[in-house]
Parts: sequence; C-alpha cells; structure tokens
Amino acid sequence: MGQDQTKQQIEKGLHLYQSNQTEKALRVWMRVLEKSADPAGRFRVLGCLITAHAEMGRYKDMLKFAVVQIDTARELEDPDYLTESYLNLARSNEKLCEFQKTISYCKTCLNMQGTTVSLQLNGQVSLSMGNAFLGLSIFQKALECFEKALRYAHNNDDKMLECRVCCSLGNFYTQIKDYEKALFFPCKAAELVNDYGKGWSLKYRAMSQYHMAVAYRKLGRLADAMDCCEESMKIALQHGDRPLQALCLLCFADIHRSRKDVQTAIPRYDSSLSIMTEIGNRLGLIQVLLGVTKCWMIQKELDKALESIEKAQELAEGLGNKLGLLKLHCLCERIYRTKGQQRELRDHVVKFHECVEEMELYCGMCGESIGEKNNQLQALPCSHFFHLK
Repeated sequence: MGQDQTKQQIEKGLHLYQSNQTEKALRVWMRVLEKSADPAGRFRVLGCLITAHAEMGRYKDMLKFAVVQIDTARELEDPDYLTESYLNLARSNEKLCEFQKTISYCKTCLNMQGTTVSLQLNGQVSLSMGNAFLGLSIFQKALECFEKALRYAHNNDDKMLECRVCCSLGNFYTQIKDYEKALFFPCKAAELVNDYGKGWSLKYRAMSQYHMAVAYRKLGRLADAMDCCEESMKIALQHGDRPLQALCLLCFADIHRSRKDVQTAIPRYDSSLSIMTEIGNRLGLIQVLLGVTKCWMIQKELDKALESIEKAQELAEGLGNKLGLLKLHCLCERIYRTKGQQRELRDHVVKFHECVEEMELYCGMCGESIGEKNNQLQALPCSHFFHLK
C-alpha cells in the first residue's frame, strides 16, 4: 500500500469513526497498519488507533499501540514524531493510573526540544503531567502544571486544550474542596464548547457537563447535578465512551446517596465498579469504594463498610494516592469512634494527620488544614494556596 492509498484509507477510517462506526473504522486502520509501507502513514494510523482505544477505555491496547508508535517514530528519525509518541505513551500510562511512569515520560517529552510541533504539544504534556501529580495528591506541582498548560493554550489560541485544562482544574478544586472554583472551571469549559466547539467531538461537551455535575452535587444543588450528569451520560452512551459512562454512573450514585436513597445508589455504584474494573481505572475504583463505604455507614452496616475500606486502601497504597488514604483514615476514625474501639481510633487519627502533613495541605496564613470543608482558596504565583478569608 503506497502513500496516497494509505492517506485515503486513514481518511476513510476517520469518516467511519466520526459517524460512530467504531469497529469498522478500527478494521480499516488495522488493515493500513498491516499493509502500508509508508512509515509516516503508519505513524498517523497508530495515532488514530491510540485515540480510539483511549475513548473506548481499552487502555492496555492503547499502551500497546503507543509502544509500536515509538518504534515507528525512531524509524522516521524526526524529533517531532518522537515527542508525539512519548506523549501518547505518557497518556496511556496516565489512563492506567501508572502516575510515576506518566511523569517520567512527560519529562522525556519536555527534554526533546524539536521544532514548532513539539512546542505545540508542550501544553498537552503539561496537562498529562498535572493529572498524574493530582493522582498522587501532589497538589502544588499539579497546579503548576495546569497553569503552564493553560498558558500554552492561550499562547497558541488552542481552545480544545483550554477546555480540557479547565475540566482538570475543576477536578483539582473539587479535591481540595473549593467548590466555587470546582464549578467555575467546568462552566468555563462548557462556554468554550458553546462558543468554539461546532466542529469538535461531542466528548468535550460531555466532559464539561460531567465535571459541572460533580461540583453541583458538592454544592448541594442535586437537581442541577442530575441534569448535567444525564446530558453527559447521553453522549457517553451514543459514543460508546466507557470511561465516561463509569464516571457518570458514579456521579448518579453519589447524587442518590446525597439524597439518602441508598437502595438506588448501590446498584449504580456496582455498575460503575464493574466498568472501572474492566477498563483498569483504579483511581475511579477508589472513588466508588468510598461511596459504597458511606452507604454502608448510613445503613449502620459498619463491618461491611470496613470491608470496602480495606479494598480501597489496598488500591490507594498501590497507586500512591494520598488523598484517598486520608479520606479512608477519616472514615475509619468515624467507624471506630462509633464502635468504641479506642486503640484503632487513635491509630487512624495519627495516620490521618501524617497524610495531611505529607500533602502539605495547610494554609500558609492561618495554619489550618485545607480540604477539610468547602472553603474559597487563593493560589499564589508559586502555586502555594491559602484560605481566601
């Protein structure tokens, strides 16, 4: 298969993919991969396969194609191709919650100073790196990376990147409990979709609606949360976007739990749990297990709550997700206080404070811990943050 034919087949695959005929598109691209003698064409088709598998939640396949793409980039001996392939490798590891590897591959990308293409990719590299630091609960570095990614987006007038960074910032502020900013950023992302997103994939709209739903739930605006989550889920189902379906199911479950409707929440958590397990989103699994634990606590089933905590703790320790561990120690503290088990209670109080210190979640002004309750925060240029009050 020559260069022109390769190009035609790639375009044919893209057309099928955009009209939701994913499996047909994958077959076309795989045929190109087997038959094309054009390395640049093979590189491009691998990029298509990586994106498609990412959106379907087939992260292990995504990683497999990213590794093949690196070999193709080496064959082409072009620093831009190499940077792009390392970014794909970083993103594959980010999706599989291998955060240390993600950071390492992102640093490799930033050290490869190619031409203008590499410079345009730096924003995406910073975003991926920020997501990885956030997965490890290293908040200051995560914020530094997100702000860097936002600067690249503004400098290159890259609205799609800006939209993605705003969603990540929404997630960031949700975690440290500044819920006004957690809502502001996804609303900004939704605005970008409305103003510039005519030709964009619908996943950008779905993503912004999901993050708005999470913030609305945290603010107690449950009807608004439900509306946004339904909108996001509708798009996720249309596009076969398994990762987003799992997140929406988790959000639905959280909304029902907030309404104290445990009977409706539990099956949603179960559905989310099975997709998260299938795609390998271990960070998502921790969130689901936290929600399930809280349901058992509402129903005073404390032993079942402790079973969920044990599973979540194993995952959080494996990932190095300190915020997950902090939340789990906090729940254990409440359970053992209710059970009157003083020794276990003290143990978890100590571990809770160790987590707070490790994450440096203290306000530089008042010395109180950050992220215990909803508070407006202000970030300094050095990415340290403090209570606005």
